[in-house]
Amino acid sequence: MACRISELVIDVADPERLAAFWSEVLGYVELGREDDGSIEIGPPDAGFGGPQPTLVLSPSSSPRTGKLPLHIDVNATDRDQNAELERLLALGARPADVGQTGTESWHVLADPEGNEFCLLRTRLQPL
Repeated sequence: MACRISELVIDVADPERLAAFWSEVLGYVELGREDDGSIEIGPPDAGFGGPQPTLVLSPSSSPRTGKLPLHIDVNATDRDQNAELERLLALGARPADVGQTGTESWHVLADPEGNEFCLLRTRLQPL
């Protein structure tokens, strides 16, 4: 038997802001809140333990330094990459430079707190 990823925990300065952003990006909903200010978001029908991992946005006052050692990759499910890029930029994402050459098939973006993520080219089927 193997493990699978059930949730990703991200330290953030403003859990409310990032929960709203990532909920819009992924089509997630708020699943719960903890006393420490953490907000968990996930797929509306499955929640925790479903086929997709949930995200826990955990408050942190520690400043981030440098490029993240781990980042999220996303793929559009109902439009092409260019249309999805426009949608993500309208939600508050911004282009990020992590040393790419400009010939990549993906776009490197940052969420409203500067956490890098990539928009890949391949359109995936929705779950």
